[in-house]
Amino acid sequence: MRHATRRPFSEATTPASSLPPEESEVAREVCMNILKEVLTREVFPALGCTEPIAVAYAASLAGREVSGGQLQDVFIIVDPGVYKNGLAVAVPNTNGERGNLIAGVLGALLKRPDLKMEVLKAVTPECLAQAKAFLQEKRARIACDKTQTGLYIEVRLQTTVGAARAVLQGGHTNVLLIEKDGRAIFQAAKGEATGSECGYRQTLKTMSLGDLVEAAEAADAEDLAYIQRGIEMNLAVSEAGHGLKKVGYYLDDLMAKGYLPDDVFSSTKRMTAAAADARMAGMSYPVMASGGSGNQGVVAILVPYNVGRHFKVSEETIVRSVALSHLLNGYVKSYTSDLSPICGCAIAAGVGAAAAIVYQQAGKDLPKISLAVNTIVSDLGGMLCDGAKEGCALKVVSSTDAAIRAAYMALNGHGVTAVEGFVGRTAEETIRNLSRIGHIGMAKVDDTMIEIMIEKTALPPPAE
Repeated sequence: MRHATRRPFSEATTPASSLPPEESEVAREVCMNILKEVLTREVFPALGCTEPIAVAYAASLAGREVSGGQLQDVFIIVDPGVYKNGLAVAVPNTNGERGNLIAGVLGALLKRPDLKMEVLKAVTPECLAQAKAFLQEKRARIACDKTQTGLYIEVRLQTTVGAARAVLQGGHTNVLLIEKDGRAIFQAAKGEATGSECGYRQTLKTMSLGDLVEAAEAADAEDLAYIQRGIEMNLAVSEAGHGLKKVGYYLDDLMAKGYLPDDVFSSTKRMTAAAADARMAGMSYPVMASGGSGNQGVVAILVPYNVGRHFKVSEETIVRSVALSHLLNGYVKSYTSDLSPICGCAIAAGVGAAAAIVYQQAGKDLPKISLAVNTIVSDLGGMLCDGAKEGCALKVVSSTDAAIRAAYMALNGHGVTAVEGFVGRTAEETIRNLSRIGHIGMAKVDDTMIEIMIEKTALPPPAE
């Protein structure tokens, strides 16, 4: 993962281009900083669904502290979102095994936190056999802590040489605490915020759509190279996914049989679906995440890439548009949270992709970008997240289609306006309204969803 130099943030929201020279320079630095923060914290390579992989990472952090001992017990505590997302998704390098438990046990055995969100690429057949035996002996447990409203992962290990505990909070790689035998080995600085309230997300919340465009335009050579790496990585995942007989394959088949036209809509949907197919099937290919999510990375990156390529947009403009896509995805999630009852790959990443397409064609035309954002949020605002699984590829397809449609409607001056539904007077207000619906109106959705999923799979109920 890349790292950026942290600088103080300004809360100014006036676009840099409209300020006096000296203030413009300060505003430009704010924009550069926020992009670097988002790229560092939310845009990273991940092997597999990011929730079970984060569990594996936390377990590896704890496991490193008790190296040399034999693993005796694993206890994992997660928030409802992580519990839901890890319930049915395939885990890489496990021959189709699913869920947070296998990921956590593997992470504890591997003790490779240096690999971060690619930790499971170190799995060997021997390690997998050991993890399966450990699970069969019922020495690993998982509980859902319903009091946790943001991303929370705690792994407790007991070994023959002692106990260890690691806690992630507020982000898939955001380490809050590492303990050995009850003594803190690492603890995040007091006052350092977590979750949706952490510093850079608080700054994102103060920014306007214009600020985010300025931030994309302020991307330096290092940023652009990193974003380009993400494009190449996700194209490789998509290519691998075409070999699976899943959603991407059947979109190909529909095109071949004349049910779908061979146009930019279909080619982009086929591309994103295949990438999601590969991820959700547990194929051993890393994806560049966006907003901390691999499927969001698929939409936020590949949709503007393929549309831009189709319309012969310059490479630099495409890459800067993807920067905007990452920023807007992060902006939406600063309001809706990492693991919302609302589908993030459809809405948050779709917002980023739609804005990126408008930017490619119209530059910093804020009314058109705002119209595209309002249109896609109105279109997909009710889509629920029912956990990570193969069916997520269908939601990725819906997001892809809606993003392109919203962008091109907006480019022609048409879209959903403030007189309709929950759409606000500005894109920023619309996103705040979406957040209210997710946090207040849908407060019980995750509990109900998890109950249904547990009843279906006959798993023991999560802890209260």
